[in-house]
Amino acid sequence: MILLEINNRIVEDTLIVKFRNALSGAKAESIDVRIADFDGVLFHISNVNADKTKVRTSISLKFYKQLQEHGADELLKREYGDLLTDTEDGYNVSVLINLENIPADWEAVAKKIGLLKRNCFASVFEKYFDFQEQGEEGQKRAVINYRNDETLYVEAKSDRVTVVFSTIFRDEDDVIIGKVFMQELREGRRASHTAPQVLFSHREPPLELAKSDARVGDNIGYVTFVLFPRHTSKETRGNTINLIHMFRDYLHYHIKASSVQ
Repeated sequence: MILLEINNRIVEDTLIVKFRNALSGAKAESIDVRIADFDGVLFHISNVNADKTKVRTSISLKFYKQLQEHGADELLKREYGDLLTDTEDGYNVSVLINLENIPADWEAVAKKIGLLKRNCFASVFEKYFDFQEQGEEGQKRAVINYRNDETLYVEAKSDRVTVVFSTIFRDEDDVIIGKVFMQELREGRRASHTAPQVLFSHREPPLELAKSDARVGDNIGYVTFVLFPRHTSKETRGNTINLIHMFRDYLHYHIKASSVQ
């Protein structure tokens, strides 16, 4: 199975080219690039006030306000610091690089900006991983409507964090392929005792979402990950977030890839 990149490669590569050209003494050129990502996320790389040496990268997420409720603004301040700038109209977050003042770690800066979407998502996971670590049960479940008609649920217990993705299968064949795919994930867990428990339910939401407004229907599936302290600890949570925030895209990418074979 193919692992999707957690960063936006176009954003990262575009900024690396800008840095390299500036370091080589090349004249700065204007830029105005819009990039679509998974989950309806949009990036815009442009100049500020027609200054070709000021390159701003902005990101738009339809569900950003829900992430803000779980500390997205604070996490981004921690990760991006002085790179954060006035937010471009129509976007949620903007960062700025100055080609006249290039940092020594410019490659790492470009990579970090390419991770903007990942770092926005990270806030809700970090929050609930901390709840679990501190034994804070009873916290309100996080509900993130990350796509039209599709929702992410996160809930913490003292010994685990439960992450549930609801997803829509547009075709009948997708349901069948999805079930086979989930069986493969369960089989993979048997080969690795450190892997999280993975559960799949079709038509009906899992018990964790009983008495909620979670949707039911023939084309609806729910994928549940049960994350234990070995997945949510400070030492391992970064990798867990890298993998789990991309799960829905990973699932549907492989379903579509299987459908065309």
